Amino acid sequence: MFRPNHPWDHNFFLVWVLLIWAGVLRGFVPEVIQHVVEHKTPFPPIIHVHGVVFVGWLALLTAQVLLIRARRLQTHKRLGLLGAVLAAMMVVVGPMTAVVMDRLEFGTPDDNTPFLFVQMTDIAAFAMLAGAGLALRANAAAHKRLILLATLYISDAGFSRFLQGPITEWLGSSYWPYFAGLYLAGDLLMLGIGVYDLITRRRLEPAYVVAMFGILAIEMVSVHFRLDPAWKLTATHLLGH
Repeated sequence: MFRPNHPWDHNFFLVWVLLIWAGVLRGFVPEVIQHVVEHKTPFPPIIHVHGVVFVGWLALLTAQVLLIRARRLQTHKRLGLLGAVLAAMMVVVGPMTAVVMDRLEFGTPDDNTPFLFVQMTDIAAFAMLAGAGLALRANAAAHKRLILLATLYISDAGFSRFLQGPITEWLGSSYWPYFAGLYLAGDLLMLGIGVYDLITRRRLEPAYVVAMFGILAIEMVSVHFRLDPAWKLTATHLLGH
């Protein structure tokens, strides 16, 4: 049987959340600063909405981890409703943001139309993982791992911004280098959860195992379509061009 708690858990989950913050801030902050310094066209309103919702999700996750550390379980449970609302908002705002930005960047040097598939599968994976985590909230071990996996999955947007360029420049832009540039950082942190559980429990949490197989499948399909020329034509039509 998988032990739901271990004395090291409080520090482990907090460190993993802080690593997510580090990756997201490292990926987005320099880009935002450059955008402002170079006086580029202001971001559309949906970008600001997306930023508020995404940062709100990360802030709530951090607060929830700290509440568990402080043994304030009732407050943690009450804030769970806010988590469900933010997750639902993410599922709506994420695709809207992707479509708006992909349309704006179409035909420009920043055009990355085929990436639409990755953007949509990112939010679909988040919805499935976060939804499962919320549904299994009575199972604390599964709940916190699934919520953390959901957040790690969409953190690729931050990590890949500073890792994909160097990786593809070094190894090329074929399937596996592209996969590594996009998902390697988040996947290593996901695998780190399993390594931690093997060290502290000598076994893996069942929901984590199922989720990891699903995550790998979605990632592999996403990269396949991102690099498929036929999908580029389809994405172009979907964006109205």
